[in-house]
Amino acid sequence: MQTILGANGQIAEELARELHRNYTTDIRLVSRNPKKVNDTDQLFPANLLDLQATEEAVAGSEIAYLTVGLPMDSQLWIEQFPTMMKNVIEACKKNKCKLVFFDNTYMYAKTSEPQTEESPFVPAGQKSTVRAKMATMLLDEIKNKSIEAVICRAPEFYGTGKTQSITNTLIFDNIKQGKKLKVPLNDNTKRTLIFTPDASRAMALIGNTPDAFDQTWHLPCDDNRLTYKELIDLASEISQKEYSYSVIKMFFFRLASFFSKQAKELQELLPRYNADNIFVSDKFKQRFPEFKVTTFPEGITNILNEQKNEQEL
Repeated sequence: MQTILGANGQIAEELARELHRNYTTDIRLVSRNPKKVNDTDQLFPANLLDLQATEEAVAGSEIAYLTVGLPMDSQLWIEQFPTMMKNVIEACKKNKCKLVFFDNTYMYAKTSEPQTEESPFVPAGQKSTVRAKMATMLLDEIKNKSIEAVICRAPEFYGTGKTQSITNTLIFDNIKQGKKLKVPLNDNTKRTLIFTPDASRAMALIGNTPDAFDQTWHLPCDDNRLTYKELIDLASEISQKEYSYSVIKMFFFRLASFFSKQAKELQELLPRYNADNIFVSDKFKQRFPEFKVTTFPEGITNILNEQKNEQEL
C-alpha cells in the first residue's frame, strides 16, 4: 500500500491519480477530512500533529508521501510543520515505511545563482527557516541511515485545477475573471515554474524507483525559462486575446501589508521575483530521460482550455 499524508491539495490529488494509473490501486489518503480521488482509495482521517494517529495512518504502508500544506501563516508554520515532520519520521521508522517528502525552495538564497540539489540553505524569514528545519531533520535521519527516504523539491507551481501559487493567483486567476493581470516586482526576470501534474508524476516515479532514495531530487521543469512578460505574451498568443498587466512594486506590497495579513505573509517571498530564478533539474532528466516535461506552451494551453470549458458549463 502507498499512503499520501496531507491528501487534499492539488499535488496530492494529481499524485493519487498517477499512482493509481501506473503503480498501484492500493492507496490510502490521509488528512483531517480526506476525499476520494479514485474509486478504490482508502480514506483515513487523521491529524498529523498527533503521533499515535500518524503511526496508525502509516501502518501497513510500503511508501508514504508527505505532501501536507498549511495556510500562508508564519506562526502556524512554526507551531505545526516541525511537529508534523517529526511525527511522520517516527511513524515511518516504526512501521519500516519509506518516506517521500515533497519540498519547496524557500530555504534557497533568493538570488540569480543556479539552484541545484547541492545548493546551501540560506533561509531568510520565518517560513524559509521552518522549511530549512524540516528538510534538515529528514536529511539528518537519512545520513544516520535510520530511515529510507527521499526529498522531492519543486519551485513555484503553475497549473490546472486548484493549483495555488503567486503566478496562478496574479496571472491565470485574473485571466479567468477577466481582470487586469498583475506581476510581482519585475516583468523581466526569468522564472522557473513547474506544471503541477509534472511535479506529482515525477514524485510518483521517484517514489517507485528504489535506487532514487536517500538523496534529494529537483523535480523536472521546462528549461526554456520565461519572464512574466514573455509568459503573458505567450498566453495572449495562445488565446488570441491581448492581456494587459501592471507590475506591482515592493512599495505597494509593503503598503498593503499594513491592511492585509496575506500581503504581510508574502513579504519574505517577494525578493525572489527581483532576480532570475534558475532552478536546475538536470539530475532528474539524466536519470529519467523518458519523462515528458510539459512545456510552457503546453501548460498554458491546458490552463486556458480548462478555464474555457468551465465558463461554457
